[in-house]
Amino acid sequence: MSVTDRYRDSWEGFWRAAPAEQGSVIWDADPALTAERHLALFEPFLADPALPVVDLGCGNGTQTRFLAGRFTRAVGADLSAAAVELARRSDPAERAEYVQLDATDRAAVRALHQRLGDANVYLRGVIHQSEPADRGPVAEAVAALLGAHGRAFVVELSEAAKHVLGDLARDPAGPPPKLRPVFAHGLAPAEVADAAFGDLLRTAGLSVLASGELPLSTTEFTPAGERIELPAHWAALAPDGARPS
Repeated sequence: MSVTDRYRDSWEGFWRAAPAEQGSVIWDADPALTAERHLALFEPFLADPALPVVDLGCGNGTQTRFLAGRFTRAVGADLSAAAVELARRSDPAERAEYVQLDATDRAAVRALHQRLGDANVYLRGVIHQSEPADRGPVAEAVAALLGAHGRAFVVELSEAAKHVLGDLARDPAGPPPKLRPVFAHGLAPAEVADAAFGDLLRTAGLSVLASGELPLSTTEFTPAGERIELPAHWAALAPDGARPS
């Protein structure tokens, strides 16, 4: 299985058009507001912090580079070749590695696992952006990369975020500037119902160790100058049958 050409082309177009400066993309928030907060929730559940970490859906690699300072090895993986190239250009010190990966391609995911061994996985906002048929395979990719010893931290927009985004899109002045490219390239955020989130994970062979709610910070602001934060939920995960850390 692989993603559709339309979906791949949408992401290639988005990342080819994206400015190189950090923070230019709506979800490219400073790691202090994103990965650092997530890692504080994730670290108590790591069975082996010495394992590499895979930032699955790394985009331009901002969060990957942060994770590279916290793990012995960090690998950013993204469907888009343009995103991977941007991530590499943004990392002249080569703190992390970057690979193009279709997470729905089981053979490619297995090959990455064989190269890295068991890994910890960070997945931020990928499932809710995926097409319906791809959501299960993306969750299965997380399980495959974990192997027997890895742990995962998954954070996704909740369905309430769709209403927030809808309100922003319907503003008489139009959507905020950094939200416009998301719609222009045919991307559809917050498309997973809350009730389906846990089912996707369990069907993929993942056990939920802990979960909660934590808004996702964006790089966009309201006209009043308040940072836009989107409702989101998170889960720390282990392979089915793994012993608690």
